[in-house]
Amino acid sequence: MQASNIMTTDVIIVRPNASIFEAATLLTEHHISGIPVVDDGGAVVGMLSEGDLLHRMETGTGKPQRSWFGEFLHSTRKLAGEYLKENAVRVNDVMTGNVVSVSPSTPLSEIADILERLHIKRVPVLDQGKLVGIVSRANLIRALASAARPDQTGLASDETIHLNVMHALEGRRWAMTAENVVVKEGVVHFWGTVNSEEERRAILVSAERVPGVKGVEDHLGYPVVFTPM
Repeated sequence: MQASNIMTTDVIIVRPNASIFEAATLLTEHHISGIPVVDDGGAVVGMLSEGDLLHRMETGTGKPQRSWFGEFLHSTRKLAGEYLKENAVRVNDVMTGNVVSVSPSTPLSEIADILERLHIKRVPVLDQGKLVGIVSRANLIRALASAARPDQTGLASDETIHLNVMHALEGRRWAMTAENVVVKEGVVHFWGTVNSEEERRAILVSAERVPGVKGVEDHLGYPVVFTPM
């Protein structure tokens, strides 16, 4: 799947010279946590999120005045930036610039990586420089919900299930060998040792995702450690 499959196309936008009060109203009325800032030419010049409006003098959430020593420890650029966030009345003074964007054909795996790596909740979708949509974390979760697998139990033989389980484990350092995986009447049995609870759960999940599996039995244990007498 790619961005065009899940993106929101009816995107709410705000202009750079709009007031932060107008922007806050848009966020509230449309139940969204962020909004693209688009100039008159249709170019995305920034993103405004709830985080940009978190510390405001109007709501008494501005940061307390630092001591002279605290002021000394921070650059004037940082101090001025904090003042803008708390006091500016125009969107272009508080928005986040240098916007990361994707194209309609960007794979969802790449978008998920961008959202996670940059600690952001949404990314605009641009086509030839124009805003055509937006993909948020919520869009990805909705895509997951719609991708629920149909019940396929009983549609595969034990041999096929065994092959598919081994394929799911292929290349994993924590995987089991084929002789430690037994499939009987659609139930997958795992035998052997693991080094952590995470390994145990990962091994069990590898079978839970295989079509035709009716159940998974855990016979895994931890290595026996002998202590000298």
